[in-house]
Amino acid sequence: MTSRQIRIVLSTHYFLYFGILGIYLPYFNLYCYHLDFSGFQIGTLSAVRTFATALFPLIWGILADRYNIRRPIFIMAVIASTTLWSFYLLTTDFTLMLLITAVYGIFYAPIISFLESFSMDLLDTRKKDYGHLRVWGSIAFILVVMGVGRLIDIYSASIILVLILGGSIAQSLLSFTVPGVPPQENKQSFSASARIFLNRRALTFIFCAFLMLVSHGTYYGFFSIHLEQLGYGGAFIGFAWALASIAEISVMVGSARIFSRFRLENVLVFSFIAAAVRWAILAGAESAGLILFTQLFHAFSYGSFHVASILYIDKLAPPQAKTLGQAVNNAATYGLGIMVGFFLSGYLFETIGAPKLFMLCGALALAGGGLLFFEKATRKQGV
Repeated sequence: MTSRQIRIVLSTHYFLYFGILGIYLPYFNLYCYHLDFSGFQIGTLSAVRTFATALFPLIWGILADRYNIRRPIFIMAVIASTTLWSFYLLTTDFTLMLLITAVYGIFYAPIISFLESFSMDLLDTRKKDYGHLRVWGSIAFILVVMGVGRLIDIYSASIILVLILGGSIAQSLLSFTVPGVPPQENKQSFSASARIFLNRRALTFIFCAFLMLVSHGTYYGFFSIHLEQLGYGGAFIGFAWALASIAEISVMVGSARIFSRFRLENVLVFSFIAAAVRWAILAGAESAGLILFTQLFHAFSYGSFHVASILYIDKLAPPQAKTLGQAVNNAATYGLGIMVGFFLSGYLFETIGAPKLFMLCGALALAGGGLLFFEKATRKQGV
């Protein structure tokens, strides 16, 4: 398979993965809300899925790197998660949906971290071009989130279940086209390689990244519900989500130039500050213009942060633990971080409301940025 063909395959996988996410993130919780689930129940469903995303990428990542079976696990995970999603079509009972969510999460968990590690390995010396692949995910998110918002206005939120199943089936068929990566020469044992993630630099980054995604819990879990409570319809909600993805594309497309000019850690700290500002403004925003303005900050609070995180963890990880490195990053952020954010938001949403939750999120993002800056400064001083 040529380099161009590999890029097409990976870009298509990002397109499908984030296209599906463009249906799930804005609308699945809204679907549950229309089923009359409480805020706590919605938060619990989201948190259970993300708990699996926190735990199982590590397990699958260890198996993949230890036995050089990344590709077979990836194919199995995509097919199994697709099959399990179909069970959502059979019930609206909270307990059964909770069970489906828990089992589904086990197999859904490693997909994105494995895809990121495929990209890092196959890009080889051109890792800074990662954004050119990942941007197709953002394009898909934009197209899907706007189209589905209109469909929900015409039909109902339940249409998202079928749409996600269709996208998952397409990704299952495409999973067989992902090329394998030759195993690395074992200059050191896998266990010795994995211990790199226990040093101060790695642990600080992982904890700060965790705080960043905790701060996104209210946005990912309750932003659509918040907008509906403010009186906005599905079309506006879809456009708001799409605008955020349009903003992040600027970072994805320009990633090679950005990361050739600025150090990864500086980009990360700036991203934390941008997130803090975003949540603080959103806490008081009610007008359409101001809400949409805050969505432009997604270029930094998600776009630059995400690309910098992928490159940073790849830089820290030794060759024998590349899959585990991306799995650790994904588990700490889109797993544990989002899980805690969902639980926190679900618990507090009905008591303190979205505005105060967004203020809390801003404080968490600012704390993460401050801690990362402090670690960088003390490391330079040799402390």
